[in-house]
Amino acid sequence: MRRTRTRALVAATAATTLVGGVWTAAVANASPVPAPESDAIEMYEPGLLRAMERDLGLEAAEAVELMEFQAGANATSERLAKSLDESFAGSWLDGAEALTVAVTDTADVAAVEKAGAEAVVVDHSLEALDGWKAELDDVLADTQGIPSFYVDVESNQVVVDVHRGAKAKAAKAIRKAGIPADAVTYQVTDEQPRTLIDVVGGNAYYIGSSRCSVGFSATGGFVTAGHCGRVGATTSSPSGTFRTSSFPGNDYAYVQVASGNTLVGAVNNYSGGRVNVSGHSQAGVGTSVCRSGSTTGWHCGTIQALNATVTYAEGSVHGLIRTNVCAERGDSGGSLLAGTLAQGMTSGGSGNCSSGGTTYFQPVGEALSAAGVSLITNGGGGGNPGPGDCSGYESSLSGSLSSGGSAAHPNGSYFYTGSSGAHAGCLDGPSGTDFDLYLQKWNGSSWSTVAQGITSSSDETVTYSGTSGYYRWVVHAYSGSGSYTGGYNAP
Repeated sequence: MRRTRTRALVAATAATTLVGGVWTAAVANASPVPAPESDAIEMYEPGLLRAMERDLGLEAAEAVELMEFQAGANATSERLAKSLDESFAGSWLDGAEALTVAVTDTADVAAVEKAGAEAVVVDHSLEALDGWKAELDDVLADTQGIPSFYVDVESNQVVVDVHRGAKAKAAKAIRKAGIPADAVTYQVTDEQPRTLIDVVGGNAYYIGSSRCSVGFSATGGFVTAGHCGRVGATTSSPSGTFRTSSFPGNDYAYVQVASGNTLVGAVNNYSGGRVNVSGHSQAGVGTSVCRSGSTTGWHCGTIQALNATVTYAEGSVHGLIRTNVCAERGDSGGSLLAGTLAQGMTSGGSGNCSSGGTTYFQPVGEALSAAGVSLITNGGGGGNPGPGDCSGYESSLSGSLSSGGSAAHPNGSYFYTGSSGAHAGCLDGPSGTDFDLYLQKWNGSSWSTVAQGITSSSDETVTYSGTSGYYRWVVHAYSGSGSYTGGYNAP
């Protein structure tokens, strides 16, 4: 396999400023600001930091530095994935040291390096790997002796986990499907993933005599694991009804709750508090993540792969997030977070929290889309406003951008808030464009993105719970040009 590595990444402190890729230079020259009076550690809940210290060996300051670097790096990776298109072959993080982006075309190396990432030239694009993995979903799903398979972007291959004696069967099916031999590798394992049906994740809810857990609050209810209940099943504590459910194949469900239940955009940290949810955005391979579950509480680890297929006794589930976070029975349906960004809900896995193990998560975005609902964040709401729906905000913002341009607000500058609380921003961009909205905080040496709205829409809403300090809103025209309006609230 061809794999060529280019120069190393620039210092991590610089990478955190490359929030949206190469465009940040356009707003990087705003007037310098003094160091914030509050420590960035205050932005993160103590329970989350304690779990990262226990599971990852990181002191609080190290954990905060890691999460801030990884948030910026993942945003940069998402931008590059859009701009590189068919050449993009995935990305991964090395702690707080480097973002590596794989490409199939050497001509794209310069763009990767300009964005502050390290480039690797490989043979297979992510689109090709995902396509071959989808073919395996047809030929290997529900096959005994093959518990899981997934795309491993670091090796630029599809990895097939096999039990002893099952490799020949898998290889025969793969050859018959016409998948290139150099795109597949086999890994012998004794693991046998299982669903965690009778468990409580974030907070408990009940389906008859069975228990499961709330994943994340969403419009009118919450998302959870699909294997917890079928459409029409009723729940208690809170009372509700399954409106969507998909398992196997997927492992997501949406429960609409009855009136009188209060939906909170937060996750139980099992240390007497809550971790606020600021939004959802898919984190990349190598990102540190933490899981909440009622059996084992908070546990942390790392994303190992995306788009994994797992074969349970009930059938195969596709498109899962593979991690080395431990879980046990009673944690099913629970919440997976990267910092304050929702990632997914606990599906199943193997091992335990004494010896460790592998756990898989259903991505939250797919669950929200299937139900047609939006994530409830710590400020409420979430999703995209309709045209002209940015009314009612304390401060306004407006301007005009050409495609690729960006602007800081208020008026090319920043603002200071002396108290902790909720920030909320709203962007109404030109129809037919892709405009994005970022909230950035000054960390003493550079601007760091703390919340973002980066859907393919022209309109965005962003909410964030933060401490006192210097902030600014940044509007970026990813594609298309025109005038925009919006508003924001500060604590």
